[in-house]
Amino acid sequence: MRDNTLAKALIAQGHEAHLVPMYLPLQLDEERVDPDTPVFFGGINVYLQQKYGIFRRLPKFFDRFFNGRFLLRAVARRSHLTSAREQGEMTYQMLRLEESNLEKEVEKLVAWLERDGKPDVLLLSNALLAGLIGELKRRLGVPVLSTFQGEDSFLDGLPAPWSQRAWGEMARRVREADALVAPSRFYAEVMEERLELESGQVLVIPNGIDLSAYEVAEGKEGRIGYLSRLCPAKGLGLLVEAYLHLNDPSLSLVIAGTMSGGDAEYVAGLKKKLEDAGLAENVEWLPDLSREEKAVFLQELSVFCVPVSYPEAFGLYLIEAMACAVPVVMPRVSAFPEIIEEADCGILVEPNSVSDLAEGLREMLNHPERKAMGEKGRRAVERRYHAGAMAKEFDQVLRKVVSP
Repeated sequence: MRDNTLAKALIAQGHEAHLVPMYLPLQLDEERVDPDTPVFFGGINVYLQQKYGIFRRLPKFFDRFFNGRFLLRAVARRSHLTSAREQGEMTYQMLRLEESNLEKEVEKLVAWLERDGKPDVLLLSNALLAGLIGELKRRLGVPVLSTFQGEDSFLDGLPAPWSQRAWGEMARRVREADALVAPSRFYAEVMEERLELESGQVLVIPNGIDLSAYEVAEGKEGRIGYLSRLCPAKGLGLLVEAYLHLNDPSLSLVIAGTMSGGDAEYVAGLKKKLEDAGLAENVEWLPDLSREEKAVFLQELSVFCVPVSYPEAFGLYLIEAMACAVPVVMPRVSAFPEIIEEADCGILVEPNSVSDLAEGLREMLNHPERKAMGEKGRRAVERRYHAGAMAKEFDQVLRKVVSP
């Protein structure tokens, strides 16, 4: 979503920008830039070509078939069935492309870039693609930048020895980039430490949203909202426990977001807890909202909370809530303090604490300055966290690397 918004904003500022999907088709709640651009390094092709020699020699027709959008999306919904070892090995091979069996995929990407107009600069959406940096610079003769977007959680979740190997290879590859960018100072420092980079080497450009999709409205009273993937890592279980701890039937909990992999079983367990406590009727579940539905959902909230339990690189959902002038209650971790304290738009609580989270929610719901705090959040988005501001900062960095 960030990449599509950035491309649109750069185009609006007079640049020519293209968005090239990797691994899987983009799943967006807005109109996509370059809707006809094919998927490169499609997940099925990468797996088959790495594992079996015959697939490296098949005609392009077969590659196009395996890159079909419906087929890739169907496989993505079953990605939890792929073994952790296979994920680790493939991640490592993508970082060591010159020693992999993916020459055909590299050639297809380079040929498309050359045929459709060689770019002045390339921006990789995440550092898991860092294995491409050296090859693209050599073949196309243009600067290549890489952004960080939460790679640490994925790499740390890989089994031994792949996690350590992938970290080591990424540390080597990102040094080939002409610039490195993170969405928050918190995450820039995380990656500088993990990759043994110099302090300040990673530039900070906050993610931004298209403000035209988010309006301010009078929220309903006693309505606590959550918007993110419906999974344990995002703290959904912690929020449900805090709601149970409040034990107040006058309060409603509204849960929106995406579900994938094994999330359904996890959600079913949470619903059972709410039923046992007699509060199930006070909780709404709104999976897979459209863009318009998401905006309405946010506008009707009294307070917003996604109590994540891992080092979130940014948290675009937080900015979306702020854009609708919804005050927030978030854990004092990750990028949240630098965003919330500067904007003065919410309350920070101790992470992974049901009682602290429940108390923070109660305090915000009864806070005399709740509306004013929400308005401050909206002004912060208008000032710093919108698509135009993000594109302007990227424009400055791109110009420097193209014409040093």
